[in-house]
Amino acid sequence: MPSIFGKLPLGKRGKAPERPVVAADKHTTLHESDEDLFAELDSAVFKQFWFYVRPYTRAILIATIAVIGFALANLAVPLIVKIGIDDAIGARDTGMLAFVAIALGVAALTLGISNYLQRILIARVAQEVLYDIRADMFLQLQRFGMSFSDKTPVGSLMARMFGDVGALQEMLESSIEVIADFLTLFGIILVLLILDWQLALITLSVMPLLFLVRIVWQPLARRAFLRVRRNSSIVGTYLDQNVSGIRVIQAMNRQKENRGIMGGKIDTFFWSSVKASRLGGLLMPSVELLTGVAMALVLVVGGSKVLDGSMEVGTMIAFLLYVQRFFEPIRTLTMHYALLQRAVASGHRIFELLDIPTEIADKENAKPIGDVTGEIEFKNVTFGYDPDRPILRDINFTASPGQTVAIVGPTGSGKTSLMSLAHRFYDVQEGQVLLDGIDVRDVEQMSIGGVMGMVLQEPFLFSQTVMENVRYNTRYATREDVVNACQIIGAHEFIMRLEDGYDTVLEQRGSNLSVGQRQLVSFARALVADPKILILDEATANIDSYTEKIIQEALQKLLEGRTALVIAHRLSTIRNADKIVVVQAGEIVEVGTHDELLEVDGLYASLWTTNYSSFDDITDNADDVIEAPAAST
Repeated sequence: MPSIFGKLPLGKRGKAPERPVVAADKHTTLHESDEDLFAELDSAVFKQFWFYVRPYTRAILIATIAVIGFALANLAVPLIVKIGIDDAIGARDTGMLAFVAIALGVAALTLGISNYLQRILIARVAQEVLYDIRADMFLQLQRFGMSFSDKTPVGSLMARMFGDVGALQEMLESSIEVIADFLTLFGIILVLLILDWQLALITLSVMPLLFLVRIVWQPLARRAFLRVRRNSSIVGTYLDQNVSGIRVIQAMNRQKENRGIMGGKIDTFFWSSVKASRLGGLLMPSVELLTGVAMALVLVVGGSKVLDGSMEVGTMIAFLLYVQRFFEPIRTLTMHYALLQRAVASGHRIFELLDIPTEIADKENAKPIGDVTGEIEFKNVTFGYDPDRPILRDINFTASPGQTVAIVGPTGSGKTSLMSLAHRFYDVQEGQVLLDGIDVRDVEQMSIGGVMGMVLQEPFLFSQTVMENVRYNTRYATREDVVNACQIIGAHEFIMRLEDGYDTVLEQRGSNLSVGQRQLVSFARALVADPKILILDEATANIDSYTEKIIQEALQKLLEGRTALVIAHRLSTIRNADKIVVVQAGEIVEVGTHDELLEVDGLYASLWTTNYSSFDDITDNADDVIEAPAAST
């Protein structure tokens, strides 16, 4: 990057000074209401924006110098014309006329060079600033807790990252023209007052009308532009849901209904855009009308002065040229002001996203967890996604190093929430989750992923090669490491049958593989990382019995020396666990081995003796299942 651009972009320059925030009361959700965002101050948006612009002040300074040169050259042209008419042509001085011609050429050359320089500098700065903003937005999305991701539509985030940032780009690229326009306006006013202050005041008497129109227009236009952004986000969100859920839509024959709903949302977006465009173009006719009125005043009043000999012809012509130049920047400022309104609306939405605090944040003195033996302890844990409505209450159990602990219970009992707490996707409201006796809140969250592998019920594969998917979190793993892991897990054979083997690029979400094959790849991805702790969250739920048998055989070897937390509904997959924790309605009701739990006349024993194969088979209250054997005897 050329040195004139100052510091490197935020994404490359490392830790930067703290960024100011728009709202004092930082919230954890995104607003989509016009009224909510209009409560914020514009000055806060510009402070945030300046944070990203500040590293490039050197390039902006050079561009500003070019702007000053452009404005001075632009102001000089009418004066040169005046001199040419009054002092050269009027006096029939050919030497002066040649000087005027050279001066006009120099002014034109200065205009061209300065205009080119300012545009390329600002265009480069704009791209750098937008890169920084998008990099921060992406990093912010990566830091958000699961609670934010669970309730925020992807389409809304995409609209902010691309649509709203695009509006900032338009404003940035035209910002240098705004500086030039203001310099030109003030310069013209000064020159007009010097040439003839009386005619200048008469000419500028139309300006209060323009300010009055703008005062009325500004709040209406601002609200309209924000509404366009909000409706764009709504359309994007609904589009994302329809693309992601296309299988369900087609299976339920919802195409026609959804098309009608989408049409309504697009129609709302269309008319909000039309209204914003109408308001955006409302000032232009006013400016054109005022331009005509001002030039008419110059012709009438200035022409009278020329006729009575109190003004030279060249001065009146210079006045006309200056008036024309005066309203040209007003016209462009009018368009820029519309861009500014859109950019401010978009800035609110962008910085609102950046200002949302990360719910799961490292402490200031947090350190990497380092090597662990693999002990996990839940100590008096109470947790709820809504803190006022806990779904887990007073949870206590320990998984010793090398133990396989199965977490079982009816649907909705809180099993997956336990697994999420172990990885610190959420923080507990009471109690502690300990890894080797260390509270997970006291270590760097990213380091937890280095010692803990996780396989979920719905495997997520990326649109990359099989090789890249398997070593997604272990980039140092060799090809041999990946192949060995896949052979152990039983995925090697079907991978080699793919068109390019391990170099086959998977389609969206791995759709060119079966559900079972995707799960096997996700197993291999977890195992190639060689974690001390392995979490299996219903990882065999979508796998047929034959594939499950292969995995169970592989896991018996792979779990040696590792701690494993396993959620499984099928009782057949957990009977060999070292410890079984039975959870019901957010509380632990039983703990023991398979044989120990059979001796206890509880929920687990009732399921086993009544030939239930899975906790999913419970259709009524679990207490009814416990009472069922006694009632039948």
